[in-house]
Amino acid sequence: MSNYSVMLVDDEEDVISAIRKKIKWEELGFEVVGYAHNGVEALELAEKTHPDVVMTDIKMPYMGGLELCENLKGLYPTIKIIIFSGFDEFEYAKEAIRLEAEEYILKPIDSDKLSEVFRRIKESLDQEIEAKRDIQKFQNYYMESLPILQRGFYGSLIEGRLPEYAIESQMKELRIRLDGPLYVAAIIHTSTKTPFENVSPVMMAVSVKRLAEEKIGSEWDTRFFGYHETTVVIANLNADDITKFTDECDRFCRTANRVLETVVTIGIGKAVDRLSDIKTSYEGAFDAISCRDLYGNGSAINITEISPVESITSISEEEDLLYKVHREVKFGTAQSVKDMADKYMTLTLSRRNTEEEYNIFVMDIISCIYKFAGKNQIDAWEILGDMGETYAKVRKMENWQFREWFINMCLDLQNAIRSDRTEASKKYTLSAISYVEQNYGDPKLSLDKICNSLGVSEAYFSTVFKKETGKSFINYLTDFRMEKALELLTKTEDKTYAVAEKVGYLDANYFSYIFKKQYGTTPAKYRTGLDHENKESD
Repeated sequence: MSNYSVMLVDDEEDVISAIRKKIKWEELGFEVVGYAHNGVEALELAEKTHPDVVMTDIKMPYMGGLELCENLKGLYPTIKIIIFSGFDEFEYAKEAIRLEAEEYILKPIDSDKLSEVFRRIKESLDQEIEAKRDIQKFQNYYMESLPILQRGFYGSLIEGRLPEYAIESQMKELRIRLDGPLYVAAIIHTSTKTPFENVSPVMMAVSVKRLAEEKIGSEWDTRFFGYHETTVVIANLNADDITKFTDECDRFCRTANRVLETVVTIGIGKAVDRLSDIKTSYEGAFDAISCRDLYGNGSAINITEISPVESITSISEEEDLLYKVHREVKFGTAQSVKDMADKYMTLTLSRRNTEEEYNIFVMDIISCIYKFAGKNQIDAWEILGDMGETYAKVRKMENWQFREWFINMCLDLQNAIRSDRTEASKKYTLSAISYVEQNYGDPKLSLDKICNSLGVSEAYFSTVFKKETGKSFINYLTDFRMEKALELLTKTEDKTYAVAEKVGYLDANYFSYIFKKQYGTTPAKYRTGLDHENKESD
């Protein structure tokens, strides 16, 4: 096992140096990964090093040890904290107990006593790691995670990402029963317009899902789960249940309108006899929902009632390959796209033996590309051009030319999707930069606040922001504030504390500390230097 990591925090350099030299860290099973001179620096360092143990003084500038401990415990609940101080005061010790510090040590520090403290901490850390390996705890963690894992399974099922041989074993592992004999997927679509002022579309969708579980779930053997901002239902049915299930869904749409005063439409796919084919049922449900403007919002729409059943016996194999082409276009490499597209064309072209079959297939492929582009917010016109002209050109191609054309179209679609993802990253970054420009004077401006404003997670935003700017958001905000501070110090006669407040710092001393760290001099000395330069130029 590797050594546990330790971070030392004290504003006196000689104290840190003495502690580092007094303790035989390697023998005790520890390694000092860094040290800081105040709580602010320590928080930044902790984010980079993730120490197992932090040993900190109490009295320090900008942020003291107790405040640091509280912040660390909030961010890293399992972190071990040792507090050392030259103040033998009950209130400090009491606060250390509240913060669950491992030890409160008075200066000067006795090396033997401190070594004994670290021995106890190592034993505690070893026990915690051993506990995490305990099989029963893993089982508990697994059971807590089961609903999330089940949702992931359902999502993979309707996306067709699970081979038939793996479905049964995964269902057993995830404690899911779907006995059939027929399976139907349905999509519950909730209108984004809500009649209540304080109810968001997301809140309304959650309410609709709960009501559906109560009304439909109590009558039918169903599984409900969220997928791409909608609620999806997988129902186990008998052959004579399809119409009854559709009618039940239609009644629910009316119930939802009456109870929740919102428009709910349910799209129902065709019944399949294998779970591995539920993707086809889901796609039918999606097509049914897409037709709601034609067949009625606020009702249940069964795709088998508005669309004829496919008659080509080999279509499921071809559809499966085409789905894999779509998947590689969205998530694969250029080479995997080429390989899968070539495999698909080799199979399908071998089955089109007449000119009429070939021409129909060409039209199907072109329509499929248009449909795929639309689902992925891509302008198909830019890639394909006019559908009629494209069809006229492609139908004259030899098989090998048609294959090459299709592969190139797939690669163009892949590039367009990646470009859209890049544009989304740039959009979030530009929005964040604009927000900083308008709100840098807000002392409460933070990563959490900017992410709430943009409606994205901190993890995703931090990744794309650093990728686009080369800086973390916090570093970018600090740099921007310092640039504005330079501007104010140069162009105005505002006092240092006023400049600090204008650029988002309520503590003038902390502002001066950050300014000096950035530019190597204090705000006052910087302005003095400017005045001196101006006099010399005069």
